[in-house]
Amino acid sequence: MSHDEMPDRPEPPRPVPADQEPEQPAAPGGEGAAEQPPGKADERSGDGKGHGHRFGGLRRELPAERPVPRASTHRQPPVPDGSMTGRKRLLASLWPPRVTRPQLTVALLLCVLGLGLAIQVRSTNESSVLRGARQEDLVRILDELDDRTQRLEDEKQRLVGQRTELENSSDQAEEARRQTKAKEQQLGVLAGTVAAQGPGITLRIDDTRGAVEADMLLDAIQELRAAGAEAIHINEVRVVADTYLADGGKGIEIDGHEVSQPYEFTVIGKPEDLEPALNIPGGVVQTLEKERANVSIKRHEKIVVDALRSAKRPDYARSSS
Repeated sequence: MSHDEMPDRPEPPRPVPADQEPEQPAAPGGEGAAEQPPGKADERSGDGKGHGHRFGGLRRELPAERPVPRASTHRQPPVPDGSMTGRKRLLASLWPPRVTRPQLTVALLLCVLGLGLAIQVRSTNESSVLRGARQEDLVRILDELDDRTQRLEDEKQRLVGQRTELENSSDQAEEARRQTKAKEQQLGVLAGTVAAQGPGITLRIDDTRGAVEADMLLDAIQELRAAGAEAIHINEVRVVADTYLADGGKGIEIDGHEVSQPYEFTVIGKPEDLEPALNIPGGVVQTLEKERANVSIKRHEKIVVDALRSAKRPDYARSSS
């Protein structure tokens, strides 16, 4: 084959300098390259909105890197949106509760204060038994308490005087015997082995309906003793420290002796103390009158309690002196 007959070979592409862009082929519809929209040109130029890589004269945009938010270490309260109702927003703000130490301290102090006030009110209500009593009844009760206090003070002064006499007496043995004899008489009155006389009152209870029971008479005895009664007999039966009462067939038994109405109390003591003690609000007289019993009380300057009890020798107790 001759040189002229050799087929035409395509020429190799000429190298393009690095500082020159390759010529773009003309668009088929017109002369030269078509004008690109500004947005596209900016994207190809890569002016700060992303990072581009050039492949064959084209520029490919990559998305810009965004900072990754850090996870919060504190629990944020839920933010209510506009679709939540008022009730839901209130619950969202109250739960879960966020309580501080000062709030806990104040709550504890208020709880202790409320408990103390409740206990105080309750004790006041329980102790005010005579809250509904009349003024004159309260005055009489206060006078009775003053009288009891005065009696105790007089007894204290008497005992102090006896001790002084024993300490200062020239004949202490004789003084001791004298005081022992006087003490024997006093104990005999209390034990019911010796008759007694002095000022006091008489109490008469007429029970025509048979409604008075033994416990009512026992309340009367206890009230009289608390008011300073020193000697008592009921229908000729002497009342002493070990006296007992029981309901009998036809009346009330006192130490095994059956007594019937009317029940008559003879009491030695200060009349100004004994009578008010029976007439206090809710006391003996009002209780008996509720049972439709007739009650009468009389004061006396001198009465005699002469019902006696036989002295009993104890089986086991002996004097330690």
